Amino acid sequence: MPALAMQVFMHACVGLAILGAGVVAQIGAPRDGGRFTNAVRRPWPGPQVTFPFFLRKAWTSMVGRAGAARLVLYDPDALLQNPSITWIGHSTMLVRMDGVTFLTDPIFSQRASPVPFAGPKRLVPPGVPLDALPRIDFATLSHDHYDHTDLPSIEALARRGVRFVAALGMGDLVRGVGGDVVELDWWQTASIGSVRVHCVPAQHFSGRALADHDQRLWAGWVVEGATRRFYHAGDTGYFAGFREIGERLGPIDLAALPIGAYDPPAMMQFVHLDPEEAVRAALDLGARRVLAMHWGTFDLTDEPLDEPPRRFRVAATAEGFDADHAWTLDVGETRGW
Repeated sequence: MPALAMQVFMHACVGLAILGAGVVAQIGAPRDGGRFTNAVRRPWPGPQVTFPFFLRKAWTSMVGRAGAARLVLYDPDALLQNPSITWIGHSTMLVRMDGVTFLTDPIFSQRASPVPFAGPKRLVPPGVPLDALPRIDFATLSHDHYDHTDLPSIEALARRGVRFVAALGMGDLVRGVGGDVVELDWWQTASIGSVRVHCVPAQHFSGRALADHDQRLWAGWVVEGATRRFYHAGDTGYFAGFREIGERLGPIDLAALPIGAYDPPAMMQFVHLDPEEAVRAALDLGARRVLAMHWGTFDLTDEPLDEPPRRFRVAATAEGFDADHAWTLDVGETRGW
């Protein structure tokens, strides 16, 4: 998503093993020359859609909109529960399971942007401040967009000894700020401590500048432990890969799926889930529980900021997910799973 925002504002641990998974899928993500691609080609909207959108986002970035996610005071004792999950905001989760503690797509900065004075501004503070985090074993990075790969946050975590597991091609970014990183292609696996981290397909795109479009891979993650399996989708549109992920790596105990940044559909539908598609993805995955993310933290697209969780709850209920199995957390909230 930050590629759009840019246009608006113009050692893994010792013993870490990388293993190929599967037979056909060992070839990894599809490529077109030196660039990664999706299995299905993206339809590109014309300027009659994109230009008004960028104008609208430039305006809302200045005047602001209501509807941000609710912030609650985090509970330091709850952070130590295992298993547990805490929503820090956007796609950033603090996850504890099977003896490890990790972060997903950590962003603690005030803007999702290459510069500190422009770009989407944080609407709600991080649910847990960086200096209040417990010891972190590793962090996953799904793709290189600014709201998912935040270099100041990565640098701060690297100084604390946090290792990173990232999609293929992202090592330059992490190493550039002093981080230790293992890069994985789709269906490759890294063993870290007591868990296995599987890189899985997503349908999205990448790029942090005009010249690096799709040169770094986008991915989701399945973290597999002795008693739990956790899935983090990163950024993705709805695609057939959800069913394959569930078939190959299920059962998924908890799936964190994005529900925001879907309007206008002509621009967003291929690369982002809407709330109903997130529920369909959870069903395809065979997930026991689904957790909504990627909403209410940054104002990235046109839908009302508080619309995604309302639509998600309606869609989840209609598909048989009760309140104990479909979650929309407050920022800073921790739940056991």
